[in-house]
Amino acid sequence: MGSASSAYRVIYLDVDGRIQKVVFSRFCSPYDIKELFCTALGLPRESVPALSVLDRNTTLSLLDSTGAMVSIDPTMPHNTERSPYRVVPLTGGQLADKEELFQNVLTQVAEQFSRAFKINELKTEVTNRLAMLEKRVELEGMKVVEIEKCRSDIKKLREEMASRNNSHFLDDNKKLTPRRDVPSYPKYHLSQETVEALRQPTFDVWQWEPNEMLSCLEHMYHDLDLVKDFNMNPITLKRWLLCIHDNYRMNPFHNFRHCFCVTQMMYSMICLCSLQETFTQVDILILMTAAVCHDLDHPGYNNMYQINARTELAVRYNDISPLENHHCAIAFQIFSQPDCNIFSTFDPEAFKQIRQGIITLILATDMARHGEILDSFKHKVDSFDFTDEEHVTCLKMVLIKCCDISNEVRPMEVAEPWADCLLEEYFMQSDREKAEGLPVAPFMDREKVTKPTAQIGFIKFVLIPMFETVMKLFPQIEDVMVQPLRESRDRYEELKQIDDAMNEVRGICVCTCVCVFYYFYLRSTCLHVLMCSGSDEQSCECFYFRCRKRKVRT
Repeated sequence: MGSASSAYRVIYLDVDGRIQKVVFSRFCSPYDIKELFCTALGLPRESVPALSVLDRNTTLSLLDSTGAMVSIDPTMPHNTERSPYRVVPLTGGQLADKEELFQNVLTQVAEQFSRAFKINELKTEVTNRLAMLEKRVELEGMKVVEIEKCRSDIKKLREEMASRNNSHFLDDNKKLTPRRDVPSYPKYHLSQETVEALRQPTFDVWQWEPNEMLSCLEHMYHDLDLVKDFNMNPITLKRWLLCIHDNYRMNPFHNFRHCFCVTQMMYSMICLCSLQETFTQVDILILMTAAVCHDLDHPGYNNMYQINARTELAVRYNDISPLENHHCAIAFQIFSQPDCNIFSTFDPEAFKQIRQGIITLILATDMARHGEILDSFKHKVDSFDFTDEEHVTCLKMVLIKCCDISNEVRPMEVAEPWADCLLEEYFMQSDREKAEGLPVAPFMDREKVTKPTAQIGFIKFVLIPMFETVMKLFPQIEDVMVQPLRESRDRYEELKQIDDAMNEVRGICVCTCVCVFYYFYLRSTCLHVLMCSGSDEQSCECFYFRCRKRKVRT
């Protein structure tokens, strides 16, 4: 009996003020229960379709004594006669009115939000502003980014070098082996303005990212008809250039940007001097390829360090141009890979000629041979014969030397960062030499050299004599290459005069404000340094400045 009664549920309903008892099985469906409630309310049962809907326009709502809604199903809470549930039928019209009201409220809220925040206008404004900022960074901030990147690379390099064994530079697993090979890199479309600028010695090499420089190098090979004339596979050219990029280290100076700089200067000299009219295409190919490969895997320490430290490179190449020999070896290790061999269409004899030509030019970049090579060229230049193979080879050696050290040919804002990078690399080497007890060259010692003193001698005694000798064969380089060198020499001499004037003041009173601004920027004919005697408390008068004196200790 107990089990039979437990199979039924009793629910009490308040129907228009009277208590209606409803009994149903626990196994009834919600649909059946609602039919019972419908009967209790006096609504027609056949009009009830399913679940919560009686007909298309009516639905039931079940409320307890507190007004809370109760789910209509077999598990609804038990109640008593004193706490009956109240059944409230709702018509479809009432529901529609409430739904419409709710939709209207939502629409008004959405409109208010839209007006308040102006989402579309704000999105457009943000997009435009981002585009402007990106363009500004691209146009105005590239040099700052490059400098910061260089500083970061220098810091990483210092840490790397400090952790290396003193006598070895190259990891045994990476000797003479390209580091990676990726089929291609993004292709950049070069504007006509860029194509024209690329032919000039004034080209700003700091404005370009590595992939853009790779595209520029690729353009040079196509523009000089090297790809067409020698039936090079363009994909192989891409792979080779990318492999070249990956085998330049992140040194302050001897890095891939230096490789691009030297190659671009070679390209501009070929165009400016119309070398394709006097040289064979094989000679042009040798010049360009030697420029690309001339400093491959440079460790950032020069030949003198290699020899004095008895490094693996110095031992391998018997102290004879160890770095330049290493650059050649890496270059032809890359060419030995089929996917990177741009010379695959040449027969063995032609390849042998090209290999010898490239090796000759790369070895010529050793500055220890500078005097020997320049003297040889000076003896030939007055009676130069473009049909004489020895004469042409000597000229090609001088041309790659010119390009290798041509930074001061470029505008000051392009050239000066290179001087800073080179000094930083020199200082890293001299610091290491001091730590290892090796001889230190004065021009590399941070305690003895300044940028003006380093540059003046190099420009006066190395660059100008060499470029003036080349000018005898190609007078057209005077205005665009030789004259910028003379101006650079004069500028550094002015800077040195300022440094000397400041350093000569010892233990005397000097006006703390000097007319450096007028001297350097306005090219004033005098350097106004006001000197006088007396105590520090005495005031000095200057045409441009009035200031207090103090002792200057140097």
